[in-house]
Amino acid sequence: MTIKKRYEVSGDDFTHAGEASGQVKRTLRQLGYDADAVRRASIAMYEGEINMVIHADGGYAEVEISPAQIDILLADSGPGIPNVEQAMQEGFSTAPEDVRSLGFGAGMGLPNIKKYTDEMRIETELGVGTKVYMTIRPGSKAE
Repeated sequence: MTIKKRYEVSGDDFTHAGEASGQVKRTLRQLGYDADAVRRASIAMYEGEINMVIHADGGYAEVEISPAQIDILLADSGPGIPNVEQAMQEGFSTAPEDVRSLGFGAGMGLPNIKKYTDEMRIETELGVGTKVYMTIRPGSKAE
């Protein structure tokens, strides 16, 4: 059985950022996924949600949960990522100072997504938006 869910992510709303990943975490727990897969999926999705809030004025998340894997698509219509290789470096951030003063934007979002997923792919186009595809397989050790 496969479960598909879609969540809207509001832009510039740090109060509600992470609600979608929290709901996915609860769903995975209810379905009996192993704790490590639940943790990795919720961390990776949360990092992506925060990136959408900071950089893209929100977007949406589509999650497909099957016994074999958890597939997550995060999509936005933000400015796009000018240099994906640079953005993947730990500590690199383009977050504005007001966001950093809130404790966000430390430049660990994309590196953490890669760290906690089994597969990650980024499609981005300047002025159009970004899609981040991730896969988490229960029982694997992505880290």
